[in-house]
Amino acid sequence: MQLLKYLQAQGLGSRKQCQWLIQDGRVTINQTVHTQTQADIDPASVRQLKIDDTELQPIPLPYFYILLHKPADYETSHKPQHYPSVFSLLPEPLRHLPMQAVGRLDADTTGTLIITNDGQFNHRCTSPKHKLPKWYQISLKHAADEELCQTLCQGVLLHDEQETITADEARLQDPYTLLMSITSGKYHQVKRMIAAAGNRVEKLHRTSFGPWSAEDLAAGQWRFFNLNK
Repeated sequence: MQLLKYLQAQGLGSRKQCQWLIQDGRVTINQTVHTQTQADIDPASVRQLKIDDTELQPIPLPYFYILLHKPADYETSHKPQHYPSVFSLLPEPLRHLPMQAVGRLDADTTGTLIITNDGQFNHRCTSPKHKLPKWYQISLKHAADEELCQTLCQGVLLHDEQETITADEARLQDPYTLLMSITSGKYHQVKRMIAAAGNRVEKLHRTSFGPWSAEDLAAGQWRFFNLNK
């Protein structure tokens, strides 16, 4: 891959801007300064990328996959209306690259959020036919017993829906904390299911999405992950 195209793919500016960075000797890759725009770069071999004295985390190419521990009061949107965007939690220049969240979390919902520029991966994760489980930890307003779990697994009818919808699994951690897994992804689904079952969600936290979890990260932190690991 040409160095010029590599820098553009890293979100470091337009073709002209990246050309200036290279020609001015400001680009260091793996401790070697590069001044030729046509230099051949193997993206997988880039361990260190520096512009001037600033070290940047190399962005995997052609696709990147991000696990973000979403805090409360952030919107899963590039055009937020009431709160900051979750994408603002990512550093420069990563945040300016084209990317989408895999599904959405409400502003007040916390936990595991996946962000990627791989549209096919996004579709596979969110398509109902692939039945990718999403686990939630739910703080309930009212104390519950096993009857709530049975109701959710047997199915509840949401407002304005024609068919019942079921939880794949549901179990109580304590009378006020429910762990629930779903594979579908309707609007405000978890909150609506709990309401239809006669209770109310006070706090909602997604602990995992499929095999991926951001529970090892503090709120607001993120990391790249590899699909093969």
